[in-house]
Amino acid sequence: MAKASSFLQSTLLPSSSPLRRLRTQPSTLSFPPLPTSRCRPGIHCSVSAGETTKRSVEEVPDISWGCEIDSVENATSLQRWLSDSGLPPQKMAIDRVDIGERGLVASQSLRKGEKLLFVPPSLVISADSVWTNGEAGEVMKRYDVPDWPLLATYLISEASLQKDSRWFNYISALPRQPYSLLYWTRTELDMYLEASQIRERAIERITNVVGTYEDLRSRIFSKHPHLFPQEVFNDETFKWSFGILFSRLVRLPSMDGRFALVPWADMLNHNCEVETYLDYDKSSKGVVFSADRPYQPGEQVFISYGNKSNGELLLSYGFVPREGTNPSDSVELSLSLRKNDKCYKEKLDALKKHGLSTPQCFPVRITGWPLELMAYAYLVVSPPDMINSFEEVAKAASNKSSTNKDLKYPEIEEEALQFILDSCETIISKYSRFLKESGSMDLDITSPKQLNRKAFLKQLAVDLSTSERRILYRAQYILRRRLRDIRSGELKALRLFSGIRNFFKQ
Repeated sequence: MAKASSFLQSTLLPSSSPLRRLRTQPSTLSFPPLPTSRCRPGIHCSVSAGETTKRSVEEVPDISWGCEIDSVENATSLQRWLSDSGLPPQKMAIDRVDIGERGLVASQSLRKGEKLLFVPPSLVISADSVWTNGEAGEVMKRYDVPDWPLLATYLISEASLQKDSRWFNYISALPRQPYSLLYWTRTELDMYLEASQIRERAIERITNVVGTYEDLRSRIFSKHPHLFPQEVFNDETFKWSFGILFSRLVRLPSMDGRFALVPWADMLNHNCEVETYLDYDKSSKGVVFSADRPYQPGEQVFISYGNKSNGELLLSYGFVPREGTNPSDSVELSLSLRKNDKCYKEKLDALKKHGLSTPQCFPVRITGWPLELMAYAYLVVSPPDMINSFEEVAKAASNKSSTNKDLKYPEIEEEALQFILDSCETIISKYSRFLKESGSMDLDITSPKQLNRKAFLKQLAVDLSTSERRILYRAQYILRRRLRDIRSGELKALRLFSGIRNFFKQ
């Protein structure tokens, strides 16, 4: 399901705490334009994070709750419990499906626009949910822990109580190992995602999750070991709970923007062509969504997890849509100042002033790239005699500025486009090398279970690399045509004509 975020302030955490970073994940229920993003050069995990990511899945302690990700039996028990707890009769049922392994399918004909689900607030998990272990809940709230780590701890606490928790049937239906890059080892990330910026984001996310656990352990858990024993509250159980949150937490605008887990609704799978989302319906007093098209009995019913790239879908949900099927797909292009630039310091200062860095990542879509990317390229190639324009150009490259982004510097446009083209082709070569080598990649695995896992991860990486390279190939084609036109003199003639026309307008 969809990931969300919390913007609550906390007196518990220092400004550098991973807890602060983790609560600023973007909501999936609103869709701003793709932002300019900062690349993470040379990210290094802490010792604890490194140890975690190097362990193979078979070496880590087993999570003692949840089920196999394709288990229909536990999900069927969940539906029975939900019905007994106030969920109205449903027009969908859980079943094994081609997309998502298990999902909700129509049990009768559904009309376009028909509202479905009607999950009551009493069956929704949020930061206000009652803790079965009331003393543990009071301790967490006394420290004013933000929503994300609070919910992660709540899930572990309820899961550890097994049948003593009212959420036992829900937690039993959650995957024991969520599909998420949190469960890729560092070796796997380095081997399979070397060309993609998603690798850096995955490493950063793993580091933050482990850091969040360490913050909670040192500040709270170690002071209350009878409430938070380490055999239950540890880095592996937090990896599980955050994997659940990243893939299932939603923001409900009509419930005052509350972030919540919505049992049963989180069995719905994503389709890139669907534009319908979960929200609270005040008239029916339940969490609903409207069918975006008619469904026949037996058809899988879909919702949207948000306008996400294939890389973002892999990062949180563990799948990659088929190539060319995701209209929101994009790839991050990394641009950097040149270290030998005589004005390197002045340009870097201008970037920092507007919240930018070197390297800096920009989203490139099949339809083009943002104006900020072009502005950044202008700054990179700007000669020393343009020093007075550095700040103006850096401001245009920042997503914090909404004015004067579409700068024009005809005298350096060719060099800026060539710089972008060179950056594209450098990354394309990395993707091509990986895709060429992936066919003969030695998995070095003897266990059939491990072999299946490695083959699955490699296929995901191949699918992601193929889709991201496709976008860069399109950008390469556009850039080459633009440069060819400039160099052939066609655009120079047009500029001359435009200048003459503007002269006579004066």
